[in-house]
Amino acid sequence: MLRLKVSLDNKLVAYAEDTKGDEIYTVYVIDIETGTPVGKPLVGVTASVEWAGNEALVYITMDEILRPDKAWLHKLEADQSNDICLYHEKDDIYSLGLQASESKKFLFIASESKITRFVFYLDVSKPEELRVLTPRVVGVDTAASHRGNHFFITRRSDELFNSELLACPVDNTSETTVLIPHRESVKLQDIQLFIDHLAVYEREGGLQKITTYRLPAVGEPLKSLQGGKSVEFIDPVYSIDPSESVFSSRILRFHYSSLRTPPSVYDYDMDMGISVLKKIETVLGGFDTNNYFTERKWASASDGTQIPICIVYRKNLVKLDGSDPLLLYGYGSYEICNDPAFNSSRLSLLDRGFIFAIAQIRGGGELGRQWYENGKFLKKKNTFTDFIACAEYLIKNCYCTKEKLCIEGRSAGGLLIGAVLNMRPDLFKAAVAAVPFVDVLTTMLDPTIPLTTAEWEEWGDPRKEEFYFYMKSYSPVDNVKAQNYPHILVTAGLNDPRVMYSEPAKFVAKLREMKTDDNILLFKCELGAGHFSKSGRFERLREAAFTYTFLMRALSMLPSVGSEQS
Repeated sequence: MLRLKVSLDNKLVAYAEDTKGDEIYTVYVIDIETGTPVGKPLVGVTASVEWAGNEALVYITMDEILRPDKAWLHKLEADQSNDICLYHEKDDIYSLGLQASESKKFLFIASESKITRFVFYLDVSKPEELRVLTPRVVGVDTAASHRGNHFFITRRSDELFNSELLACPVDNTSETTVLIPHRESVKLQDIQLFIDHLAVYEREGGLQKITTYRLPAVGEPLKSLQGGKSVEFIDPVYSIDPSESVFSSRILRFHYSSLRTPPSVYDYDMDMGISVLKKIETVLGGFDTNNYFTERKWASASDGTQIPICIVYRKNLVKLDGSDPLLLYGYGSYEICNDPAFNSSRLSLLDRGFIFAIAQIRGGGELGRQWYENGKFLKKKNTFTDFIACAEYLIKNCYCTKEKLCIEGRSAGGLLIGAVLNMRPDLFKAAVAAVPFVDVLTTMLDPTIPLTTAEWEEWGDPRKEEFYFYMKSYSPVDNVKAQNYPHILVTAGLNDPRVMYSEPAKFVAKLREMKTDDNILLFKCELGAGHFSKSGRFERLREAAFTYTFLMRALSMLPSVGSEQS
């Protein structure tokens, strides 16, 4: 995996490289024009690196359990052993992050847990001076950027659960003005600043939005924002992501895709309110977006909560009479939004008559902060029952039958798959659990392994009795039973620092011992990869092909092994 940052004068590039998948990086600096190295590489660091001017870098290192805990200032040509430690976060619940402002005049170092985030700042012209911007207050989450003589701060708390936007003068950070107040139905997700404009990324009713505002001239007072323009999108369900834009421009660049629209780059004129398509990814094989249909449906959870499902299929192949194969994907953790984005590999399934669906279950962030809060800690089982409700909805409404329903999830989504397999193995024909977090209790009881201490604010601390027994009641390894299970594929990465390969291996061993059926149970461990699988384009295609072959084999959609056609 490779990540790079270009210096402010566009003469040098710093790039972070991880060749094993263990997320421990080496940072190199090279001259862009000549390609010659500048100084010695920085070793044992995270991918977070930013330029502090044109002659220094700020980067972050990790402790023995791979928690990002120290921020450093590195002068080019100097030896790494002489670098200045700007901040050391000693509380093992917190990890450090690093971000540059759009103006490139400030860097922000944030220390964050799952519920708290506080921010330091440094002026790139005086990078040795790290100052507090927002203090540490448990339960308050802040993020910052800069324009002119103001910092812009998003702030979330228990009362302001969907966040508000504040501004404060650079020379008086305690004097704040509310620019966008908290709204119960709209989640303020991110902002992007320009010299004359502000772009706000929001979520409402499970859908993403971009609203832009024209700002007063630099130096003039900032007041509450009115009359924003909203960007329009072409699909009923879609995915949008910010892109790096020119700070001095009125053009906002963003990435767009949907379940049927390939990744696209748009330039949006924030004064004119017009979007222009600049680039769309080429999809080979005669692809035509008009051949595919996308929609959003809502399933009723056991407590009456409505759960959104995003669906795509090829119009001329799917009958919607229950006879079609369907792959249901889920995640539902960490407030991560599982938005409906394009995947060219997935066309291989759609063009064989598959329906693909995403269950946007609680524990994710699609419908705001409360959606997340209602799927964590002692409410984690809502994530699993929501997914089961989505599966039952799709069966009831003739998208598929139990004999045609396949499910998939990765990482915490693999926990989801393991849990629902134990709860309702009769509901599914085949399941894919990729790098699955399935030994929840054992992992959360061991603070000496990566991520555990920080994860207590996501899953709970099992050293406390109520969390111990609740987690034990759904942890997949601890709930494998002597019962029939569907066809199952489990994957792992030998170098994975997030979910150690021993977890899925233990889950598979328990299934082999306990299950009472003769269905397929495969365990595939990548010996040269980590949590995010192999990084090469062809390696990823091979991985997708392996997974799809497993699903089609489970559904008897491929010739039998050894036949003349195989």
